[in-house]
Amino acid sequence: MSPHFANRSRPLRIALLCAALGGLTPVIAGAAPFAYVPNEKSGTVSVIDTANDQVVLTLKPSERPRGIAVGADGKHLFLTNAPTESVVVLALPGGNKVADWKVGESPEGTYASADGRYLSVAVEEEDKVALLDATTGVILAKIAVKGENPEHAVFSPDSRWLYASAEDAEQVDVIDVASRKQVAQIPVGKRPRGIGFTPDGSRAYVACELANTVYAIDVASHAVIAKIPVGNFSNGIAIRPDGKRVFVSNGRDGTVMAIDTASNTMIATIPVGKRPWNMAITPDGKKLYVANGRSNTVSVIDTEKLVRLGEVEVGELPWGVQIR
Repeated sequence: MSPHFANRSRPLRIALLCAALGGLTPVIAGAAPFAYVPNEKSGTVSVIDTANDQVVLTLKPSERPRGIAVGADGKHLFLTNAPTESVVVLALPGGNKVADWKVGESPEGTYASADGRYLSVAVEEEDKVALLDATTGVILAKIAVKGENPEHAVFSPDSRWLYASAEDAEQVDVIDVASRKQVAQIPVGKRPRGIGFTPDGSRAYVACELANTVYAIDVASHAVIAKIPVGNFSNGIAIRPDGKRVFVSNGRDGTVMAIDTASNTMIATIPVGKRPWNMAITPDGKKLYVANGRSNTVSVIDTEKLVRLGEVEVGELPWGVQIR
């Protein structure tokens, strides 16, 4: 084995070896969770080993990957692709393309339900949320929402509700998954973006970009219970698995803020790259990964010490992160 090859990380050595053996599809392996980052302009997905924060594989799944979700069983990666108006399905860990499901014009965020049954897709140009069977890709319903240009449609932990946000809105649209209908609207600030639920499902946190505010919502009553001032152009939301801290990215400021959920107050501001967008936290809750759309990097944050650990170079215009 050459010194150049031997010095690579173990997952990368495996990927390179598989690629060298007759053009087989590269695979990744290792004990650590992997962070998957869709790079919208590059048309790639960067795969980061969270043990050493290095890119170990770059996938080329579609022309413009944007929204990203990992299935509940961890076996598939779902990516929205606007040019084909579809969701591209990749098998994990290798990244083989196994399906291409048509969903509608300009699909944005996509999310998998915790019970493994459903996939949601915000279909921007139709002002609808598509509800798909996560196994077959069959569209079970297309649900109209009040907000124009919907971007996110996030399942509650019990898979009962979908909370949808839209670029041209001042409310969160609430969809009952069982009846496949919009059943409530929650007034919030202008341009709601990222949405996250606490692990117990009792609260949701919504970043409103033009209000520079995060809204805490009581899920049982679908009502706002707190308004938390944050930075300029607040956007992405990620919640630690213990439910104690919420993180919000501030696009114009190039920062991430941490919110204490016990008091619903901001407790720290951490500098990151340019135009931080969507984010994800490792399953152990220790590290936060932030996609920086204008820096072409992912910032890594220690969620306990609330400090930036470093930057990982990825492709052009990273949109978000999913970790599995």
